[in-house]
Amino acid sequence: MKVIKRDGTTVDFDRTKIMVAVQKANSAVLPAYQITEEQIESIADSVAAVDRPRLLVEDIQDMVEDQLVKIGTYPLTKAYIIYRYQRSLARKHNTTDDDIMKLLAGTNKEMAEENSNKDTSVASTQRDYIAGIVSRDLTRRLLLPDEVSKAHDEGMLHFHDADYFVQPIFNCCLINIGDMLDNGTMMNGKLIESPKSFQVACTVTTQIIACVASNQYGGQSVDVSHLGKYLRRSREKFRKKINDAVGGMLAPDIIEKLVDERLRTELANGVQTIQYQINTLMTTNGQSPFVTLFLYVRDDDPYIEENAMIVEEILRQRLVGIKNESGVYVTPAFPKLVYVLDKNNNLTGGKYDYLTELAVECSSKRMYPDYISAKKMRENYEGNVFSPMGCRSFLSPWKNEKGEYQFEGRFNQGVVSINLPQVGLAVHGNMDKFWEEFDRRLEVCKRALMCRHEALKGILSDVSPIHWQYGAIARLEKGETIDKLLYGGYSSISLGYIGLYELTYLMTGQSHTTPEGEAFALKVMKHLKDTTARWKAETNIGFALYGTPAESLCYRFAEIDKKLYGTVKNVTDKGYYTNSYHVDVRENIDAFSKFSFESQFQALSGGGCISYVEIPNMRHNLTALEDVVRFIYDNIQYAEFNTKSDYCQQCGYDGEITLNADLEWECPCCGNKDHHKMNVVRRTCGYLGENFWNVGKTKEISSRVMHL
Repeated sequence: MKVIKRDGTTVDFDRTKIMVAVQKANSAVLPAYQITEEQIESIADSVAAVDRPRLLVEDIQDMVEDQLVKIGTYPLTKAYIIYRYQRSLARKHNTTDDDIMKLLAGTNKEMAEENSNKDTSVASTQRDYIAGIVSRDLTRRLLLPDEVSKAHDEGMLHFHDADYFVQPIFNCCLINIGDMLDNGTMMNGKLIESPKSFQVACTVTTQIIACVASNQYGGQSVDVSHLGKYLRRSREKFRKKINDAVGGMLAPDIIEKLVDERLRTELANGVQTIQYQINTLMTTNGQSPFVTLFLYVRDDDPYIEENAMIVEEILRQRLVGIKNESGVYVTPAFPKLVYVLDKNNNLTGGKYDYLTELAVECSSKRMYPDYISAKKMRENYEGNVFSPMGCRSFLSPWKNEKGEYQFEGRFNQGVVSINLPQVGLAVHGNMDKFWEEFDRRLEVCKRALMCRHEALKGILSDVSPIHWQYGAIARLEKGETIDKLLYGGYSSISLGYIGLYELTYLMTGQSHTTPEGEAFALKVMKHLKDTTARWKAETNIGFALYGTPAESLCYRFAEIDKKLYGTVKNVTDKGYYTNSYHVDVRENIDAFSKFSFESQFQALSGGGCISYVEIPNMRHNLTALEDVVRFIYDNIQYAEFNTKSDYCQQCGYDGEITLNADLEWECPCCGNKDHHKMNVVRRTCGYLGENFWNVGKTKEISSRVMHL
């Protein structure tokens, strides 16, 4: 039998450690309450006899306590519990030192690779990570109930964003950029009035984005259609100036041509301002703002022509990219782009099809926007089309006091994700026990989510004026609490889930793409949706089901479960779990079938969802890519392409990148080995997950790169 220690390492079971611990407790009580050596031997033997390949240290200690209770010596049982507690305090004392020193020494590999947008060698990033280490330590030791901390450590659930939990910070939001631009805002005690031109509006928008990013944890989204009116203001300003200067001397068509030229220059400069500001501004957490631009050309928009021009310019500049330190144009990580397909641009003869053609060209060159089908989204959200938040989670429809649907100015309180495969592993595939165990674990998730909610209650608007007082979310009074925004569905709080495919295989022996597996998977999803709906009704808090795209969590859960339950075919043997409801990467399924199949699960994941297909280099086959985009419009709400093409961002090399003699990916053009600056196709199976590999003394390639 193996024992999993608290640091995750595995050692052989040693019964003498049990005897030593009980003997120490035994010597701490009066002789009348002590037990014999034979009884101590019996306790150790009872644990050794457990028919489990692996046990957690905590589970062993629980078994010892149970045996002491059965013997009936209360003082000894109390002494053992005190001994456990004292040992626990000793372990927990000053637990941050090692992590911080490893970070500063550059040897903390987990932190170096958890976020490709944050360079742990930079002072500002180190400062943020140090704060995160302290926050996680305080969260686990002091802020979370023991039950929740234990569930997180054992992989039953994942308590997201613990590195910011000590602060009154929420997850992600949709900025009410329209209100802030129209009615002004405040930053650093300075009034920012409504812009008079497009260029200024773009500058103010990026200032808002940077300020918002520095006062929350997750991403933010901005609907660029609010900029259309400011582009029109610039047009009118240019027309007036030119008419004042040369009116009557030039023909009207010449004047309009001059106006148009001035306007297009301002348009290009304004969009470039957004792109460069977002990529060069550094927030207080040591990275560029995690921001998404929502690109939607609405037929009922009074500024539709201006907004079409803005969307076109954003896509054209995305095609060009931004120069890196070597002077090579590369694809910027931010802003993320979400492009909406509707009747007027779904490549069936619409007026704005040319915009979608540009978006498709971006997709073919890895500069991909995500795609939202307005048609499918209306079906799922009471006729509404709106942006996902920065972390790709969606809000539920909500009406303000005027009876109007409102999405901007709303936010997500936090996320807790459940490990679905572990439920099946815990019940050994027993269907009769599954639903009871499933509900038990869901209740633990609810308690963890309520910790998120309770941490925000009573918070004053003063903690982040840009959010709560000056329009990003609300315009509350100074000293006013944010409590009213935590209830009634105004904000969401999300239950994520990982590994529906693996759970289905454990419980049915089949993939969820088979009829039997699909029926079970849908039943699980409906149960999750019904559970969050019940929680919402019970608490008046906006619980929602979220198909999270948390790639690193797929590895964490799988790693924990492999230590707990060993190697299980098609489950823990892969080194990862399949994200949310997605079809496993190894299944032979075409893009159209995958989108069709996953669409039914998106309809159940109202709190957020996204589906991917992996495609080869489509740069010279845009027609085929356009066929998939047409299919997205009719069949699935939210989709993205992963383009399988090797690419080095350091030098711009666009060709095959292979392993060198040391089993490291190395660009044949510039010699780059930094995995943060390259995209590499995993040719063995086409896997396109997290860019991560482990090159140690044995020169082994982790399964996170190749599933060999």
